Amino acid sequence: MEETTEAVSFFLIRILILIYKFNQKQMNEIPNCPNCQGENTYFDGSLYVCPNCSHEFNAESAATETTPDVPRDSNGAELMDGDSVTVIKDLKVKGSSMVIKRGTKVKSIRLTEIPEEVDCKIDGSSIVLKTCFLKK
Repeated sequence: MEETTEAVSFFLIRILILIYKFNQKQMNEIPNCPNCQGENTYFDGSLYVCPNCSHEFNAESAATETTPDVPRDSNGAELMDGDSVTVIKDLKVKGSSMVIKRGTKVKSIRLTEIPEEVDCKIDGSSIVLKTCFLKK
């Protein structure tokens, strides 16, 4: 009887190890979001979804997509210096108690060297915002 329980215990441990290794492999294969480079993507049946910017993409297209050189807002519209944009999500400002509310209008943005970021002034403070949280 003891040999049977030891064999079952050994078998269960082996199964748990295999499940753990399979999950680690699956987690390593999930691509980052090609839109905002977010690491929190998840697979939703047929597409990968980024909860940060709500971008949906295929695994094949994620491998071929490259980061665009032209800054684009959350809807894909091209951004230029001096454009006026609207914030689409409440954003907490790091290092401050300030919160930028959804719907805040930002006038005369300035493009940076990084296409995913724009420089702007909100309430007299100079802030860098990610373009995935803006719309034209």
